Amino acid sequence: MSELNRKTSAASGVLQRIETPAGTVEYAEDGEGPPVVFLHGLLMDHAVWDDVIPLLPNGFRYIRPILPLGSHRIPLNEDAVLSMDGMVGLVADILDALDLRDVTLVHSDWGGSLFLTSLGRDERVARMVVLPCEAFENFPPGLPGKMATLAVRLPGGITLAARQLRVGWLRRLPVLWGWMVDKPVDDERIRRWTDPVLRDPRIRRDVTKYATTSFDPAELVRKTEALRGFGGEVLVLWSPDNRVMPPAHGPRLAELAPRGRYAEIPGAAVLSMLDEPQAVAREIGAFLTAATRG
Repeated sequence: MSELNRKTSAASGVLQRIETPAGTVEYAEDGEGPPVVFLHGLLMDHAVWDDVIPLLPNGFRYIRPILPLGSHRIPLNEDAVLSMDGMVGLVADILDALDLRDVTLVHSDWGGSLFLTSLGRDERVARMVVLPCEAFENFPPGLPGKMATLAVRLPGGITLAARQLRVGWLRRLPVLWGWMVDKPVDDERIRRWTDPVLRDPRIRRDVTKYATTSFDPAELVRKTEALRGFGGEVLVLWSPDNRVMPPAHGPRLAELAPRGRYAEIPGAAVLSMLDEPQAVAREIGAFLTAATRG
């Protein structure tokens, strides 16, 4: 697919669907070649990568599933297990449903998919790119994560938080998105991300299942450190200036992986693909093309 066509596809909002044991999952797909799967965090969807996808090299199949983290448009099955392990299993089920092999998995913000190795579900993953995300004991992450978890546990809290995100000056507060991204996020994108959780109680049900998961810090650390058993190449692409995901976690993750490498996106917050899309695309693109040559 040409760069022009990928730009059009990334902005078009055309989505495909797959069936998993937990229910229907939507995803965007661009290009052809070895699969690269991009994940996202709470109250956002695949569009968080829209500025990066057109800048990536041709010759790869870029897939962006929409996880049930509050901005998904199709509710999952009522009995879907969406605890931490359930969400990690869903990522593996998505790779299974698409029959993907030799996957490059790109993590951002939500760190649960780092646990695929600890759960023995990483057989389809050949390499990883790890942008700032939850890791070790940092679940939920920092001040924004803790406030989001508190909001979900209060009656009407998730709805209130979503409405606050729609107000520009409010979402720039540290307790909301002020520490997640440095550059302004346009209102249209925020409306897209908050519409589902505001209009559909089944979407609120899904995200509440995950956000009310109880975390054991020692267990979180153990599952993160299971990355010692991941044999593929890992690029940890951290933002050392962010204030939510500890700067020390980036080098620590790179050291865990037997074939890990550390690089930085300075001057960016957690969502570096929004703050510095060109730098993020350059680093990911170089990683992908080097892996292909190898």
